[in-house]
This record gives sequence, C-alpha cells and structure tokens, in this order.
Amino acid sequence: MPRFQLFCTIALAAMAAPLAAETHRVAPGEGAQERLQEALILAQPGDEIVLEPGRFVLTDGLSLDVKGVTVRGAGSDASVLDFTTQRDAGEGLLVTSDNVTLRDFAVENPKGDGIKSKGADNIVYHRIRVTWTGGPKSTNGAYGIYPVESTGVLIDSSEVSGASDAGIYVGQSRRITVRNSLASENVAGIEIENSRDAVVEENLVTRNTGGILVFDLPGLPVMGGGNVVVRNNLVVANVTPNFAPPGNIVASVLRGTGIMVMANEKVWIEGNLLSENPTAPLMVAAYIQPFDDARYNPYPRDVVITENMVGEGGTDPAFEGGQQVAAAFGGALPPIMWDGLSESADRPALRAIPEIAAWTLNLERQGQSLADAKPGLATLPPPPEPWDFGEIGAPAELAARLK
Repeated sequence: MPRFQLFCTIALAAMAAPLAAETHRVAPGEGAQERLQEALILAQPGDEIVLEPGRFVLTDGLSLDVKGVTVRGAGSDASVLDFTTQRDAGEGLLVTSDNVTLRDFAVENPKGDGIKSKGADNIVYHRIRVTWTGGPKSTNGAYGIYPVESTGVLIDSSEVSGASDAGIYVGQSRRITVRNSLASENVAGIEIENSRDAVVEENLVTRNTGGILVFDLPGLPVMGGGNVVVRNNLVVANVTPNFAPPGNIVASVLRGTGIMVMANEKVWIEGNLLSENPTAPLMVAAYIQPFDDARYNPYPRDVVITENMVGEGGTDPAFEGGQQVAAAFGGALPPIMWDGLSESADRPALRAIPEIAAWTLNLERQGQSLADAKPGLATLPPPPEPWDFGEIGAPAELAARLK
C-alpha cells in the first residue's frame, strides 16, 4: 500500500474511533463558577468532572446536558457546592441528559431545588448530600434530590435535610431504587409520586413532618402510580412541624406520620421499623381534594401491610379532635390509620396482618370532610401472596457505577 494511502487510512480510522474519555479537574477559588460551568458544557460522553476538595462559592445555578458524564467530588463533606449567595431562584444543579452519575459531593443552601434531573434516564446519585444549613424553613428550596420524568433512577447512600417539600423526591418516573439514605428535617423525608416500579429500602427517615410518602396526584402528564415496595426502613420520630409553604400538597401532611400511601395501587409495605410517629405509624387514604381530571383514580388499591415492627406511635395525633379520639382508644391510636374509602367492594384499598391493629375514619365518599368521620376499629382482609412485581427497582447495571 502506498505511504500516502496508508496515512489516509490511519487518519480516517482515527477520526472514526471514539475519543478517549478525559478527566476535567476543577478546584474551588476565584472563577470557580465559570470554570465549573465550562467543564460541564465542554465535557464529552464518558468524561469525568472531578471536584477538588474545598468549598465552591457559587452565585448561579449549574447545568449539565451531556450524556454519560460522571461528576465526582472528594466526599460529601469535602467537595461542597455552596449556593448561599445564589442570585437566581433556580436549582443548584440541573441535569437533562442520560446515563449521568453524580457522586461524592454536597450542595448547600440553593435558592430552589438542590439537584434536579429531568428526562434523564439511568441516572445515579451516590453519596450526595443536600442541606439547607439554617434548618427547617418555608423559604428553603422545595426538593433536595429531585429526579423527574425518568426511567432508571438509583439514589444510594445520600443525605438530605431542610427541604420545604420533600428531601428525596422521585416523580413521574419508572424503575426506581432509593436505598441506604438519610432524610431528616424535611416536610416529607422520601416521596415517590406518580411513579411505578419503585423500591424504597434500608433508609433512615427521621425528624421529618412525614416519613415516607407514596402519592399519586391528578393533573400531571404521568399518573397511575403503583407497583411500589417499601421495606426494611427505619422510620422514627417524624415530629417536625409542617413548614411547607401554604398551598403545597405536602402542607396537608400531618406532623407525626410514618409511612403514608395516597391513591396508589399495589404498594407492599414490609420489614420496616416504625416508632415515635405520634399521629400515625401507617396511613392509607384517598386523595381528599376536588379534581376534574377524568384520567385520575383518587383511591388507594391493593395496599398490603405485612410484618413490620411498630413501636410507640399514635399518642399525639395532629388532627383536630385527635386527642379525644386517642383517648377513646385508650390513649394511643392503633398503628394503621385508614380513611375507610375503597374504589369498590371487590378491590379493597388495604390488606394487613391482624397483628397490626387498624382504625378507620369510616368516610363514605372521596372529598368528604374529616368533620364527618366516625372513628372506629377496622377489620381488614389478610394479605395475599406476593404478586409478581416484574421489573422493579433501578436496572442492575446502575449499581455497577457505585464502585
């Protein structure tokens, strides 16, 4: 082969080959805002952006729209993105690309949400910390870790505190795992909303208004939440007064709620330890507000409560007349609180083992006022055999990125 032809062949092959992944190191200090955002823009698929140890003082939110990028810090207490002086009201970091890994760094005091990923499939949050350092305030951002409209979400070994809505919130998504994480001093510790095929396991959820919420709400592009497993979590002392801004759906969450399911189908609750949740260790209810979305089903269906360890709870319920109702039950409400509403007699809202006592409000229709409640003990049908959960939880390949 002539030398010129050989050179052209090698050059064309080199052009066709993918570029080797690069590591972009960004240090805190002067110009950190511009240098970090530039790295996020110029990164190529497969690249890694390394946040050196230190405090990055940032005045504007950051964004990433390149697939397959890893953003890695030196640890959630070592590499800190500090948004205390943020000028806009947006999130600290917005991710809109697939196959992104975020790990080993912290976000503090963003004006809006901590880290939001939207339409970002197969995303991993690992050892991420999002904190509002001033404690619970209605002026804090709504969500700490906030993936939405995604397929494939893994949140592992992360920590959120101070969110005025939900610390860890996954919305309108599928194939979700939230595990090994700490949610404290938020309105809702962990919330799975309008999502399917989710596993919430081995988390510590404490000092929130409500611990773990599994909700389905009307009026959103994606509805029909369900096929959710909540297992082996420690849900204790969720006693923080509700500090959500008025009008938010979570502003209605009662202080002292452990695990709450609203308007979902097929939610399996097992192996959790619940203690010191003074309104209700476990709560199952229909959506209470008026709605005009014909696609929406406001009733819980096939919620199953099996073996859970339930300690003290129901001793100081936060609803009007709660003390009188608790007194009528001997000083503490039974662990399971149900509003009494089902879609139909053929499809029970709730099944539970008899060892965990339940009580009901005996409401008769969706949207009925709690003033019409007729509290009494509930006799619930027993749990069925576990159903086929199918492909549930984050895809297994996402865990490989945790190494």
